[in-house]
Amino acid sequence: MGFILKLLLTAVLTYVLANFLPGAHIDGFGSAIWLVIVLALLNAFVKPVLQLIGLPITIITLGLFLLVINALIVMLASYLLSGFEISGFFSALLFSIVLSLVTTVVDRVVD
Repeated sequence: MGFILKLLLTAVLTYVLANFLPGAHIDGFGSAIWLVIVLALLNAFVKPVLQLIGLPITIITLGLFLLVINALIVMLASYLLSGFEISGFFSALLFSIVLSLVTTVVDRVVD
């Protein structure tokens, strides 16, 4: 039950963020649910590979390269979903940072 509640709350917040932040556009709440699912799958399977490949750069930048990896994941989700669009890298970076903060709050409230 907690997983479904987190999914729905994150989808609602993602929908609000996509309509509020510049450079991000989402078609509807159904697209927001799909976006959350796709982001979860990309974070589970693609992100660890990117982190492993980018480990030397992450060490040199003291972890700031992880923000770039998060933005790339958001851009990949935008490419995979037709109902979600990001206008550029900096929009994806801003969206990923705010979404990470909001997801952390949702996780702490639900848990």
